[in-house]
Amino acid sequence: MQGVLFDLDGVITDTAKFHFKAWSRLAKEKLGVVLPASFESDLKGISRIDSMNRILKFAKMADKYSAAEVDAMAQYKNDLYLKEIGKLTQADILPGIENLLDELAANKVKLSVASASKNAPFILEKLGLRQQFDAIADPAKVAHGKPAPDIFLEAAAKINADPTQCVGIEDAKAGVQAIKAAGAIAVGVGNPSDLAEADTVVSSTEELTYSVLALAFQK
Repeated sequence: MQGVLFDLDGVITDTAKFHFKAWSRLAKEKLGVVLPASFESDLKGISRIDSMNRILKFAKMADKYSAAEVDAMAQYKNDLYLKEIGKLTQADILPGIENLLDELAANKVKLSVASASKNAPFILEKLGLRQQFDAIADPAKVAHGKPAPDIFLEAAAKINADPTQCVGIEDAKAGVQAIKAAGAIAVGVGNPSDLAEADTVVSSTEELTYSVLALAFQK
């Protein structure tokens, strides 16, 4: 196991609630629609523009705005979101993650972040974890978002690791599909039925340990 490739939201910290709060406010203010709570799962693990397009489709406004207008709305959402995540502290790190990072470092495993979020560096700084990671893949530099493998391939490349010698950790179906497409071993966090394509699934981040990842890799 040369490296571990981490998703961010739902694996290292939970910012999904902040994302959906910002998307809901944007939808109401700019489009005049109310997003149902169930729609949150539709926006999980995908890029900002893909999320924006799904909201426009839901609002039956998919062809109403230019690409520049869609970009502007996505940026507005991000401004709302940044105000919320600015409040993050070390207390917002999900259970078990700090111990996992320490165990992986002790075993000389390289760590890379493979998140669709362009805010990953800022979030890791707020959590006090930036120095724990060897690299952060830049989603702006990859052609396709999850479930395409691009971000995981980039995350592996940034730590000079062969993707087939890496383990990826994800909490979303699209993310697990991206890990598998990259040729890496997929460890899912959440409901096994939702993450059936993963090689191993744990119910919470608290169950993530070096041993669990090593065993999944050895399979």
